[in-house]
Amino acid sequence: MTVQVKICGIRSARAIKALVAGGAGYAGFVFYPQSPRVVTLDEAAVLARHAGGRLKRVGLVVDATDDFVADLCRKVALDYLQLHGRETPRRVDELRRLAGLPVIKAVAIAGPQDVALAKSYQSVADMLLFDAKPPKSMPAALPGGNGLAFDWRLIAGEDWRIPWMLSGGLDADNVAEAIAVSGARMVDVSSGVESRPGEKNMEQIAAFLQAAGEAK
Repeated sequence: MTVQVKICGIRSARAIKALVAGGAGYAGFVFYPQSPRVVTLDEAAVLARHAGGRLKRVGLVVDATDDFVADLCRKVALDYLQLHGRETPRRVDELRRLAGLPVIKAVAIAGPQDVALAKSYQSVADMLLFDAKPPKSMPAALPGGNGLAFDWRLIAGEDWRIPWMLSGGLDADNVAEAIAVSGARMVDVSSGVESRPGEKNMEQIAAFLQAAGEAK
């Protein structure tokens, strides 16, 4: 089975073209104001039109209000809503109904207790995304895109009832190992294909997509 790839933090039509050329399956647009990858609704609307029919378009929000999610879904053509904050299972269900879209719930992983927490979302989310939980020594860490990895063995062999993606600290050099250890069939990358925070590198995108495509 081919490993599917989501590249998050897309901010340019050039990056969209690189994703399509390299065989990516998903493009993520970030709507978190503190992120160096943030885009406005108007910018995302244009990018989503470029990606339409060629990539699954994912809108990433963090503890968003009903009003913002409603506005986002009106203005930007999306295929998925990604919740990357502290949303409870109840809140995930509320936003899924409000958006009228399949929901990806990101869960930060550092230990077995986080894996157990992730399972509580399986009845309300359509997909899970496992990211690394920043240590307490990083109080200014972003909800995602920090370039941190976690112990992939924590999720390996678990009986997940819904599809899931592996994220956190992935790049072209380690994605094959991550896939082999975790058993992931979908992976997500952001900072691992950037020249600097928020600036996607087309060569790194191509290298990551090739490495993921060749992984077994």
